[in-house]
Amino acid sequence: MRRPRLGLVVAGILAAVLGATLTATPGTATPGTARTPDVRPSAAARTAAGTAPTAARCPQLRLAERWYGDNAELIQRVIDRRGRCSWPGGRAPRQRPYAVFDFDNTLIKNDISDQTIFWMLGHDKILQPPGRNWRATSRYMTDAGARALRRACGSLARPGEPLPTRTDARCADEILSVRKEQTTTTGEEVFAGYHHRRMEAMYAWVGQVLQGYRPAEVRRLAARARTAALEAPIGATQRVGSTRQTAWIRYYPEMRDLVRTLERAGIEPWIVSASPKEFADVWGGGLGIDRAHTIGVSQLTTRGRLNGHLEGCGGIPDGADAIMTYVDGKRCFINKRVLGVDGPRALRPMPRALRPVLAGGDATTDVSMVKDATGVHVVLNRNSAELMCVAYDGDATGDRRWAINPMFIQPLPQLDEPYPCSTTAALGPRGRERPARRDDGTVIPDQEDTVFAG
Repeated sequence: MRRPRLGLVVAGILAAVLGATLTATPGTATPGTARTPDVRPSAAARTAAGTAPTAARCPQLRLAERWYGDNAELIQRVIDRRGRCSWPGGRAPRQRPYAVFDFDNTLIKNDISDQTIFWMLGHDKILQPPGRNWRATSRYMTDAGARALRRACGSLARPGEPLPTRTDARCADEILSVRKEQTTTTGEEVFAGYHHRRMEAMYAWVGQVLQGYRPAEVRRLAARARTAALEAPIGATQRVGSTRQTAWIRYYPEMRDLVRTLERAGIEPWIVSASPKEFADVWGGGLGIDRAHTIGVSQLTTRGRLNGHLEGCGGIPDGADAIMTYVDGKRCFINKRVLGVDGPRALRPMPRALRPVLAGGDATTDVSMVKDATGVHVVLNRNSAELMCVAYDGDATGDRRWAINPMFIQPLPQLDEPYPCSTTAALGPRGRERPARRDDGTVIPDQEDTVFAG
């Protein structure tokens, strides 16, 4: 898979469109252009317009019939219009079209961070942190969290050595509570003080607790966890500490088909995950996506070993640990990795010519990157309030590019109550609930859940 052309190409496109695009507020469109409804044409209308012959030459989704409603048609239209079969003279445009996907519960069913941590706890692979000081695993860990982890795990191994979590349920339960609940086993808050539109401290902690390992060692651990999760039957559980947890993961065949169709069409697929990059590197291979096209939570290293500090973006320096691939942080790392744009500009939407043509996600962590897509926004309905508010509102107000789909495995039933878009669906930078808003600042009204199983 070729990497997109960066540097001078992106700089040239930015220079060419900056005046026209950035005179409007970042993230909004000039009236009468980007916000113009993209009405889905009927098959007859497409034939009359002469698009059918072009489409016939383009790679086609092979599992189109498994998508909800006309979502496959909507996606296929983007492939037809933005893929290689529509390139003048067969030559790629200056900026190669690309697509971005969240990983957990978007390309697969279930969560690779969960399964890898569960496997590591069951095989004594979590290391005692330096000085038995759990504050060293996150700058946002509270004193209560660090005390609870030290009480449960501090006497079990020397710094840098494996903790016996396979047999010591108390230690395993405390680590698991931090990962799953962001609280101690007694209910005390574990993380505080971070920017909730750029960071989810519990997600970052999954990687930071691996400090001391070499990246290749983490990939080997993730590969073993992957094998176990794929071999486990659907619905299987496993004992972790004193609890039972999910034991299985499956790739969605429909999403694998989409990724492969995009690649055949010359649209480069990227993974943008809030799981550690080493985990996503391993799992991306099952979709044909290589490490060069995988973006995850990336740690810095000291003498070749992970040191618990995170790569910076958006002008936030390396080692500040204040940003990761979460909400606006996903947008930032897309702009940095795919386009080569960094500094504060990377936190804002790029001109349309530089944005992904397709973006897929399932949760609040994905809302900024999914909104940025210029061709189609693919949303798997997991009842994540802010993303579903944005998706349903966009579809209702004329942006007919929202491909909202039930999960392909064990989809959820209809949500009983409307999403609280007008009051509490979104989180502010300090973690306070607030209304979900459109790009122009207006509040999104509450939305009924209309795309669901059955």
